[in-house]
Amino acid sequence: MRKWLAVGVGLNVFLGIPGVVPFWLVWYWASNWPLAGLGWTQREPTENDGMLPWFIVATPVLVLFGLVWWLANRPVRRRAGGSGRLYWSVGAAAVLAPTGALFVSSAVRG
Repeated sequence: MRKWLAVGVGLNVFLGIPGVVPFWLVWYWASNWPLAGLGWTQREPTENDGMLPWFIVATPVLVLFGLVWWLANRPVRRRAGGSGRLYWSVGAAAVLAPTGALFVSSAVRG
């Protein structure tokens, strides 16, 4: 089980590298609309196109990434055995690792 869990972590970190794009799209959307509406962030001053272009661009990117992530993890999860909750939790954290590393790097460099 540990071997397949390690394979799952490696797979998800690898998938997290191109996954930076959909995570950035979600953050950009959230920071410009719902979070800005609550007063937690400031809107981008040049963002005045509305929501339709975001749904046209972001929806296919997010659906494609989610589908690739799920299809790549399904066979590894079956071979890993053990708790599915553990595997999917570790996989979700591992796929976020590259985005987290970029976030920390950006915050450190200022």
